[in-house]
Amino acid sequence: ETLRYTVEAKDSYTRGHSDRVAAYSVLIGEKLNLPETDLKILQIGGFFHDIGKIGVPDSILLKEGKLNDDEYSQIKNHPSIGAHILSTASIFKDIIPIVKHHHEKYDGKGYPDGLKGEQISIAAQIVSLADIYDTLTTERVYKTAYEPEKAQQMIMNGRYGSFSPKVLQAFEEAASEFEKILKKYPDED
Repeated sequence: ETLRYTVEAKDSYTRGHSDRVAAYSVLIGEKLNLPETDLKILQIGGFFHDIGKIGVPDSILLKEGKLNDDEYSQIKNHPSIGAHILSTASIFKDIIPIVKHHHEKYDGKGYPDGLKGEQISIAAQIVSLADIYDTLTTERVYKTAYEPEKAQQMIMNGRYGSFSPKVLQAFEEAASEFEKILKKYPDED
């Protein structure tokens, strides 16, 4: 909890976002019939997926306009920074792949390692999709929120990268239940 509060102190958006990503991830995992232990790992991975943003300057995190190439490059370091932060505590060993690979894409066009297909753990794939969905459906300093149906359509059409077909199917099955999560963890920023 102390580590989590540290992240939230750096970026107030992170709390609701991380709570929602964790909840969406668990719901998608349930649709995939993942065992309870895997659902718990998904939940914790969702809470901590953006912990590496501690290492990104506020001027970049809170920038209202488009990021330049250098700023975007710094943002792209947050998964590796997060994995490094968690690497010293053995209790996070199952969470590190989620944190490090939540921006990998099924077609190999993600970062930081350019993993492809099943090289990306199912947990990282799920958290990645939940992260994108939440980012699309909530306000950010640099964008307005999309309606849930529009965000779902954009994801299903591949606008935000490729995902495993089974993860996409589980996402589609779970999406009708996402509204209750947004009500529980409202976007207050």
